[in-house]
Amino acid sequence: MSEVTTFDVPGLPETGLYHQVSVATGSRLVSLAGQVAQEADGTPVGPGDLAAQVEQCYANVATALAGAGGTIDDVVDLTAYVVDWSADKVPALVEGMTRGAARVGTTHTPPATLIGVASLFGPDQLVELKVTAVLA
Repeated sequence: MSEVTTFDVPGLPETGLYHQVSVATGSRLVSLAGQVAQEADGTPVGPGDLAAQVEQCYANVATALAGAGGTIDDVVDLTAYVVDWSADKVPALVEGMTRGAARVGTTHTPPATLIGVASLFGPDQLVELKVTAVLA
């Protein structure tokens, strides 16, 4: 199993939601396609509900990583693409991240980036998660 250590560096702000830096040991770099809120058969999850969609994205990330032989704890970088981003969406985003992390059994908080976008591939998709992981 790889080891991912996350931490904050003095001189950078502590966010409380994620850490600023991750250092990973391992030998395999895994890059996932962006994961959206769909079940395996393509059925949309949580139309209009950002928190529900973020939670499902976490589950899909965990499933994809398991297929590569890893877990969510191997993630070294996470990017969230959120449709029509505005500050009033922070509570729903945080709720979804909290529920998603609990659902997949992790407290891991890798460095994260949020990017507001005009739209995603599907009309009902509000969020897409893109991650990179390092596996042993």
